[in-house]
Amino acid sequence: MSHPAGEPPPATGRRPAPLTTAAYSAAEWDLLTDLPGRVLVAAAAPGPGRGPRGVAAGLAGLDAVAAGRGFDSDLVRAVVSAIYARHDGTTRDERLTDLVDLLAAARAAVRVLRRRADPADSAAYRQWVESVAVRVCRSGDVEPTPADRRFLDRLGGALELR
Repeated sequence: MSHPAGEPPPATGRRPAPLTTAAYSAAEWDLLTDLPGRVLVAAAAPGPGRGPRGVAAGLAGLDAVAAGRGFDSDLVRAVVSAIYARHDGTTRDERLTDLVDLLAAARAAVRVLRRRADPADSAAYRQWVESVAVRVCRSGDVEPTPADRRFLDRLGGALELR
């Protein structure tokens, strides 16, 4: 959503203020802003076939979230801004590492994006969220385990990237 369809971009080279948040209900916006953090936490959590992650994995995930500020997507930049604007720095969902809940949330986010987002913004958001998990799973000098690859494949499927 760079600018309204059929209209040229603003002459100043700056984009108009995004109306991104107005397109979503509070629950939908919470879902979109919570998902990247949930993905980071789930990707960093140890599990069957996945060893414990170090601080480097968490930092890689935070860096991937922050990288969204540079995306050419109003939606991704608005989500990153909302994440950083939170005063407590936490997500609102206690089921942070439950894979079934995470995948359900990812599928729900895809449904919201399909209904409300510009297709380019939807694709950018989904790719950005997946990139958070990829950076966590590939952090450090450790090769991703088969369990990490399964996690990434399932997340990519839930985000309709595969």
